[in-house]
Amino acid sequence: MKYNVADPLYYSLLHEFAKENKNHATEAEQLLWHFLRGSQLGSKFNRQHVIGKYIVDFVCLDKKLVVEVDGAYHSEKEQMLCDESRTDYLAGLGFHVLRFTNEEVMFDTERVVAIIRKYINSERNNER
Repeated sequence: MKYNVADPLYYSLLHEFAKENKNHATEAEQLLWHFLRGSQLGSKFNRQHVIGKYIVDFVCLDKKLVVEVDGAYHSEKEQMLCDESRTDYLAGLGFHVLRFTNEEVMFDTERVVAIIRKYINSERNNER
């Protein structure tokens, strides 16, 4: 199955949400995608990808890396707890999650991309 990380019970519905999210990406998501698409960092990324019961902003499946771009509501206590639970779930599947705020992506793009690149390169070195 091509989408082996998706929960088959939720996939169809979540896939529709993911398509909608792609069509209405935030400015920060659009900017980061400019740097991630086309394997520019040495590994392929997908955007708005279904994993389990979640849609992640960006994922590099071969490195098991999830990159999330968080808007302001992610700083609210209830959402922080949801994000922590989600990160724990993804970690249980072997994924590492990097989180950045919209502001970090928009105003410190080089640093954000450098952090992602560093993780990919460190994982690549660990595979040898």
